[in-house]
Amino acid sequence: MLRQFHSLPGLIAALFLLVLAISGAILSVDPALERLATTVPAAGQVSVAELAGRVARHYPGAEQIQRTPSGTVIVYYSNAGQSGADRIDPLSGQRIAAHVRTGAYSTALRWVKQLHRSLLLDTPGRAVAGIAALFMLILLVSGALLMARRLGGWRNLLRPLRGSLKQRWHAQVGRFVVFGLLLSALTGMYMSATTFGFISDGKQNEPDFPVSVAGGPAAAVTSLPALQAIDLNDLRELVYPRSGDLTDFYSLRTAQGDGYVDQATGELLSYRAHDGIRNIYELIYQLHTGEGLWWLGLLLGSCALGVPLMSVTGVLIWWQRRRDRPRITNNGGAQAADTVILVGSENNSTWGFASVLHDALRQAGHVVHTAPMNQLAPQYRSAERVFILSSTYGDGAAPASANQFLSRLASMNGKPAQTPKPVFAVVGFGDRQFPQFCQFAKDVDAALLAQGWQHLVAFDTIDRQSEQEFARWGNALGQAIGQDIKLAYVPRRPPTHALQLGERIDYGLQVNAPTSVLRFAAVALATSQGQRLQRFFGSNGLPQFDAGDLVGILPPGNAAPRFYSLASGSRDGILEICVRKHPDGLCSGFLHGLRPGDRIDAFILPNPHFRPASGKAPVILIGAGTGIGPLAGFIRNNTGQHPIYLYWGGRDPASDFLYELELRGYLADRRLTQLHAAFSRVKDRAYVQHRISDDTVQMRRLIAQGGQVLICGSRTMAKSVMEVLDQVLAPLSLNVQILKAEGRYREDVY
Repeated sequence: MLRQFHSLPGLIAALFLLVLAISGAILSVDPALERLATTVPAAGQVSVAELAGRVARHYPGAEQIQRTPSGTVIVYYSNAGQSGADRIDPLSGQRIAAHVRTGAYSTALRWVKQLHRSLLLDTPGRAVAGIAALFMLILLVSGALLMARRLGGWRNLLRPLRGSLKQRWHAQVGRFVVFGLLLSALTGMYMSATTFGFISDGKQNEPDFPVSVAGGPAAAVTSLPALQAIDLNDLRELVYPRSGDLTDFYSLRTAQGDGYVDQATGELLSYRAHDGIRNIYELIYQLHTGEGLWWLGLLLGSCALGVPLMSVTGVLIWWQRRRDRPRITNNGGAQAADTVILVGSENNSTWGFASVLHDALRQAGHVVHTAPMNQLAPQYRSAERVFILSSTYGDGAAPASANQFLSRLASMNGKPAQTPKPVFAVVGFGDRQFPQFCQFAKDVDAALLAQGWQHLVAFDTIDRQSEQEFARWGNALGQAIGQDIKLAYVPRRPPTHALQLGERIDYGLQVNAPTSVLRFAAVALATSQGQRLQRFFGSNGLPQFDAGDLVGILPPGNAAPRFYSLASGSRDGILEICVRKHPDGLCSGFLHGLRPGDRIDAFILPNPHFRPASGKAPVILIGAGTGIGPLAGFIRNNTGQHPIYLYWGGRDPASDFLYELELRGYLADRRLTQLHAAFSRVKDRAYVQHRISDDTVQMRRLIAQGGQVLICGSRTMAKSVMEVLDQVLAPLSLNVQILKAEGRYREDVY
């Protein structure tokens, strides 16, 4: 519901918001330009009386003086029957330039101002602009709520963002501009409300019109006490009495209030201070337009420039979500199916896995019904088994299509139960980087067990939509039901890039663990189209990526890619991976068979959460085997020589000390602070967790200094490291889960 509450106003008001944002950004520059061209005296330096005296010397026919919120002083005058208006220097009273702007710039500025205020539609346009400001407010609030839910709470709003490039751009820009746009939306709504009289602007409270005046000869304007008491910076407008009319008076408007001044005595004939309502209006007007606060105007204008980008990415995200909506073919009826699949998904990604499972079971001869978890039926008359595939949203919350599931399940408690109940299996989809990994799926599994349902297959999880883990779960499912179930999930692939192996360095043959560092370059682009692509990708022809991102490689004859962590960034000019050859490993065998000059096709999968955070806090890198690849890339890029400590485990230093020469060089040039290596096939054998345990004191000190931990390697190694770190950190009242919640513990494990 919250996502629809965010998307619908955005789609409806996108065009209007684009117009208002772009025009507002253009208008925000004008107060700054005006301020640059204006001399503003210091407070108390010039009184209104002094200014009027200087004006009198140069403009004997002065009729009115205005001071804009940005400080520009304008004199309106008549001379020989002709009227004019000049901008003047308040320190001398001399003319600077004509006030009436002419030319293309002035015409364009007036047009943009009308476009911003009323969309060139007068009163109806002003109403539409006010409604658009309301829609902007709804988008900002709902967007902030969505981001907080996605990142696991308000305290995590500054954590690194995950998702597709469109999603990251949309959220990152929103994170930067939200407060500026929120201020613009709120003040715009207020201005619109005052325009239509829904809220008073306080201008109705005018001072009483004078009944009588002294009527004596006019005194010199410099001698009038009321004008002497007012600082020029508080002036808004001074209107002169009619020439020769001794019963007329000065009309005065200031930042504090308005009044009338006797031209003979200089006394205030009447005065009314601005009330709170008027002061609020003046403040909000300044906040919205930037007039008088030029720096704020530029800030709000900069924030407004984020709206076009968020609009475009928002529409693209909506379209992709719409395009990825589930399309389940040959879906059986809920009461006729022997197998029911219920799906919990926030962005429709889980539906792809459900569709694969649906088709595999149908091919095995089953009647399958697949539906959102929120459509849980009180009973399924023919169902023998129920499968639940669900993601987790934010900090353990239910995804959109499952947010009513647990309440519907609880409401069935006490009602006549289906006998016998179908067996079930729950599969959770998530990202192990989050502290509440697959928490909602775990809650669903526990709730079903509490109501007496029985497992067909034990609860399982799929990390980062791994096709391999899903296929493994399918094998377990097939064994449980006595059928051959093959789950080959193939996600939509990004465009691939042709790469050519330039260099390989081989390790590990002596310990039966052949491992190679493979360095690829872009295939030379000779055609004119290829040259254009090369300019797009960069001079080295590689797509954009960073160390820690993933490269997907499709082995010959297989549509399922294998992913490898990158040990380089595109600016290094190479795409580098570290690969161990596994027995019967289809892709690793293919890669180990490559020779310099051979080509592959690959694509990049961003992995932005797995990289050191910016700043000077120490970084602790922990890995084993080929997990050193991205860690070496992080060290290579540490040209700022921030403290980095590497703990790594191999088998034998004489055979598989991966990146040894490079690491020694990084120690020498201080890109690497310390190296702690452990080897398991030597006399004093040790594993990486032993090195961590040996350095307990240093580890506590680094973590206490705000240090962050990045781990890459096997899941078994990562589990052992986690157990040791929990023991090491206990005296600090810390543990790994707390570090994860703080964004200081990140894993890339397999």
